[in-house]
Amino acid sequence: MKRILISILSASLLASAAGIAEVTDAAAGGFTTVNDTVIEAGRMATWRAAIDDIDQWWNPAHTVSGEGSRLSIDARPQGCFCEDLGDSNGVVHLNVTMVSPGILLRLTGALGPLGLLGVAGNMTWEFADDPAGTRVKFTYAVGGYRAGGLDEFAGPVDHVIGEALQRLKAYVETGDAEQVGRD
Repeated sequence: MKRILISILSASLLASAAGIAEVTDAAAGGFTTVNDTVIEAGRMATWRAAIDDIDQWWNPAHTVSGEGSRLSIDARPQGCFCEDLGDSNGVVHLNVTMVSPGILLRLTGALGPLGLLGVAGNMTWEFADDPAGTRVKFTYAVGGYRAGGLDEFAGPVDHVIGEALQRLKAYVETGDAEQVGRD
């Protein structure tokens, strides 16, 4: 238990140092997470890496196949954040519902185990100029039904989304998403 608490505190300190990572609200009917960081690169370069190179920075542990190379985002209305499983098999993780290149991408759906529940979610990726590069904010609002409530999913989902944003930052700044938290 002590080791788990130390790991949680270390992850929280790392997230705090890197930007904003927080569950802004959580209740039985849903939750909202917000993760925010500044990436030392121009807005369009950051946008292109986020969209075109998701296979390079999304953690393969958070895929069905275990292979990040199978991920893609078709950044147009009714496009998808998809995973190709081969032989006409695949997963639509989220649907693209709004695109403003270099500014905003809105994705709708239930990521991961949330897809097995009676829930819906909207994830918004925002890109804004910042004196140090590009401020990127991932907001994910989830609501719906789950026996026992959705609030216990808030922390783990926030962790996955926060990790994804930090991996994007590491990928854009160093070319290697695995450089998260390394100096």
